[in-house]
Amino acid sequence: MSRPLKIVIPMAGFGSRLRPLTWSKPKPLVSLAGKTVLDHVLNMFRTVPNFEAVQFVFILGPMMGDQIQDYIAEHYPDWHVDYAVQPEMKGQSDAFWQARDLLHGPMLMAFSDTLIENDFSFLKNETKDGVAFVKPVPDPRRFGVAKVDDTGKVTQLVEKPQDVSNNLAVVGCYYFKEAEDLISAIDEQMNQDISLGGEYYLADAINILLKRGYDMRTEQVEVWLDAGTTDALLETNQYLLEHGRDNSADLTDFKDTVIIPPVSVHPSAQVSQSIIGPNLSIGEGAVVTGSILKDSVIGPETHITDCHLEGSIIGHRVTITGQRGKFYLGDDSLIEK
Repeated sequence: MSRPLKIVIPMAGFGSRLRPLTWSKPKPLVSLAGKTVLDHVLNMFRTVPNFEAVQFVFILGPMMGDQIQDYIAEHYPDWHVDYAVQPEMKGQSDAFWQARDLLHGPMLMAFSDTLIENDFSFLKNETKDGVAFVKPVPDPRRFGVAKVDDTGKVTQLVEKPQDVSNNLAVVGCYYFKEAEDLISAIDEQMNQDISLGGEYYLADAINILLKRGYDMRTEQVEVWLDAGTTDALLETNQYLLEHGRDNSADLTDFKDTVIIPPVSVHPSAQVSQSIIGPNLSIGEGAVVTGSILKDSVIGPETHITDCHLEGSIIGHRVTITGQRGKFYLGDDSLIEK
């Protein structure tokens, strides 16, 4: 890869499956296991060859994209990040079309709610035109799958197949040796109006490439996580805490508090007279008093007093007092007894 690799992350969606958390922030900035979803997405590319030369392209929506830009400027000031805007929600292919002037040479893409664990170092010597990252699943009927021939070449992407004999689910991550090839296929897709419900899907553009003889193979990933729904976010939070994000051993200053690992608690958070964990994340500057919290994500600067919360996702700067049960609360909410 003589030219810089472009890593493209579409993030223009409204995040409707994570509301009310996404009424006031874009989905990539929702809290997850001590960081944001975006932090975890970016971290998964650390094994990309010559990572310091990588150029990112973020495709933003017409609203709240400034929050993404501000976050990157604060937390990743040395990274090369370009931005494009998708003004209307017309599908995945349209998102790439809006960014077409930025997409040249080798390109790696992933969706902003897709987390995988994979070693990308193989890209240094990759010879195929493209790579589709896949995960074998017991029942592929609710996913898109990659059909391959006897040589391992991808012949077609099939959405929600009825035939369960092919279980290679595509995980929303692809490599293209030349980004221009994808843009050319999207151009043809739009000219032929290959769409569904007014949206242009990336799988249809890739199928156009495959019909042209595009040489794409699959790469199996070990771990595939989702952060696109409330249930999936909590499951992913638990997985991350169980696999390296637990900092319970460092939590020695909390008064009269029982800690049940795994948990991730920001060093600036204050917890007293409580039982916390397992599978609990508490963000920066949060204050927890007299509460029992488990299987939940608690956002920064949130105050929780005399509560028993389980399976909850609490946004930023929330105040919640004297409550029991499961809550999904957006930023700046106030619930008092």
